Amino acid sequence: MVRVGLVGAGFMGKMHANVYSVLDDATLVAVADTAPGVAAEVAGQWDARAYESFEDMMAAEKLDLVDICLPTYLHAEYTVKAANAGVDVMCEKPMAMTVEEADRMIAAARDNNVRLMIGHCIRFWPEYEILKEYTDSGRLGRLKSINLTRVSPLPVWCWDGWLLDESRSGSAVLDLHIHDTDYILYLLGQPDEIFSRGTQDKNGLSHIYTTMTFGNTVASIEGGWDFNDTFPFKMAFRAVFEKGALAMDGGPLTIYEDGKDPVQPEIDRMEAAGAGGNISDLGGYYREIKYLIDCIVNNKPLVTVTPQSSRQSLAVVMEEIRQAKAGEQIKNLNPE
Repeated sequence: MVRVGLVGAGFMGKMHANVYSVLDDATLVAVADTAPGVAAEVAGQWDARAYESFEDMMAAEKLDLVDICLPTYLHAEYTVKAANAGVDVMCEKPMAMTVEEADRMIAAARDNNVRLMIGHCIRFWPEYEILKEYTDSGRLGRLKSINLTRVSPLPVWCWDGWLLDESRSGSAVLDLHIHDTDYILYLLGQPDEIFSRGTQDKNGLSHIYTTMTFGNTVASIEGGWDFNDTFPFKMAFRAVFEKGALAMDGGPLTIYEDGKDPVQPEIDRMEAAGAGGNISDLGGYYREIKYLIDCIVNNKPLVTVTPQSSRQSLAVVMEEIRQAKAGEQIKNLNPE
């Protein structure tokens, strides 16, 4: 049984606590959060012990895994602390605020011979898993183009407004858009070209449009959280293959294959209990954590998400941010 200590009991921490409650090989034994009463609330729901600090939890508990669901600017610090304590680490995405921080995290995990997995849940989201299988297998021929979209109202529900503070979250691009940047790299590898433009407001870089090329495949990726509070959260994709298409865009995943009727594959759903935020489906959260627990229990290395691949996703997003903020001018294409 993998004994888990959760650090950070906000929206994502509650999501992860939900997952541990339905896993056979893991148990949540401790929850740490500096906000008064928050750790006790989550710990009480799942019969775990509550602590007011990470240090108190580590001193009192014998843990196999520390799950870090803290704001992004704290990821590197607490990942290094947990790795130095000799326990495996699950850390929410994005990996860190900078590539240099990511390198420190990787070094700490390597030097202490512990696993480090970053929570890139879209790699495990059922619809995106199916898209990955179709792309890798070539069942519909070559992937010609793909559009990925992730948009949201302003995340005002976050603790202390940290998501709206670019110095702590890295903006909508690093926190939200990285889901799709990470997924497209997982799907197609390293891009040949990247072109990004975005919009900024008082909360920093709030919306981005990126085009990437991968050989003859073109990817268009949009992400932003500058919509008002009546606009629904949306994640979507449209993938065009040589012999059909896959789309999840305002409705269930639908497979369009040449010469056949459209098909909507059955997707297993798992509801989260009172997690709040903008996602109620445990979906990819369950699958990613189950994958990590299976690797721990069976002493297997991480393959689907490695620290190095998470670092690469961070590096690409940082280039997107650089381009969007710099807004380099393109030559005048209007004829004289």
